[in-house]
Amino acid sequence: MAGSERARQCGGDVERYEELARIAESAAFHFVFIADHQGVIDGHAIMSRVGRNDGFEPITLLSALSSRTRDIGLVATATTTYYQPYNLARMFASLDHLSKGRAAWNIVTSAMDPEAQNFGQERLPDHDERYARASEFVEIVKGLWDTWQDDAFVRDRQTGIYADTAKLHVLNHRGNYFSVRGPLNIARPPQGYPVLVQAGASDAGIAFAAEVAEVVFTAEPSIENGKRYYASLKQKARALGRKDDRVVIMPGIVPIVGKTKQEAAEKLQRLRAATHIDVQIGAADIWLGAVTDLRSVDLDSLVPETLPETNSIKSRQKLLVGVAARQKFTWRQLIQLISDSKGHLMVVGTPEEIADAMVGTFDQHAADGFNVLPATAPGGLKDFVDLVVPELRRRGKFRSKYTGGTLRENLGLERPANQFAQAM
Repeated sequence: MAGSERARQCGGDVERYEELARIAESAAFHFVFIADHQGVIDGHAIMSRVGRNDGFEPITLLSALSSRTRDIGLVATATTTYYQPYNLARMFASLDHLSKGRAAWNIVTSAMDPEAQNFGQERLPDHDERYARASEFVEIVKGLWDTWQDDAFVRDRQTGIYADTAKLHVLNHRGNYFSVRGPLNIARPPQGYPVLVQAGASDAGIAFAAEVAEVVFTAEPSIENGKRYYASLKQKARALGRKDDRVVIMPGIVPIVGKTKQEAAEKLQRLRAATHIDVQIGAADIWLGAVTDLRSVDLDSLVPETLPETNSIKSRQKLLVGVAARQKFTWRQLIQLISDSKGHLMVVGTPEEIADAMVGTFDQHAADGFNVLPATAPGGLKDFVDLVVPELRRRGKFRSKYTGGTLRENLGLERPANQFAQAM
């Protein structure tokens, strides 16, 4: 959830996040999702105008929210490029225990050189190398979560036995990127593994998602784009022996909701008027991979059909340039599109129109659900909950209450068996 309507809602205000989580939980949303970067990623020219450089570290924040919410899932972003597997496995296991089985890990590989420069590097590692490291990283983390069987900690006062070490499995991993002995110094998470979330859409990202992801975030600005992505990812997962319902695809949607079409359009115009051109250009620079000096281009000239290759967000650059080519956008139009939606599906209209778009996308097999990205918070989120959610329920397309005790149960995902216990 992004955006702000009041200056008092600073990034370090935990009550602000609690308010948003409670609004989402009141509507039985599956989860709240906290994005993250390992550093400040905006250029100095616009740093004074953006709010995302003042925010909590996600796992810390969601640990606090775990005691302030009861049912809603808690998705934290963490990079495999700059964390170590042991630390991260322990942190997510802790969050899963604290929340009684509501944790999820959004697996990213980092996307900007300023992140690398906070960890002794000038540049990010190569794109495909980052995914190779991520694959090994996730394998280790799952192995660490499995090093204790579910019933290993017996805590028997009569015998004085705290842990049954026959149910301990030392990992002893030796790989291309990591050497990790184990075992993890916390019991197996309540969900077995926190839910694994991923958002890559490059060739390497799709292959990684097909292998490990249980929830997949994606940016698909049209149903046709979404149908192609959905079919491709499901097919790749199927080829690896995974069932379709074990890979939940959730494209982003940016809803601008009004009681009338005109009211929704006026909300969008106010939002655009409040967004400085420097911020728009800065956002476009990031999502296009920082390969073009957008401050020197003729904004009314057509966007070229190709841009220089980026080592950053390859899939989003490809998607956005593709949209610009099909629509014959000028740079000004593309920058506005990125400012509005970052390439996600944006629907400006009445609750019925937004519900139509969501149900149509779902029925045409372009989505299993949606990552709702309100343009403002809390107002945009409240509009969606108060106006769109009742319409979805009227159509029988969204639940009215939580049905499970863990995030996995609410998403319809199986609890994974312990790989080492299975092998015994």
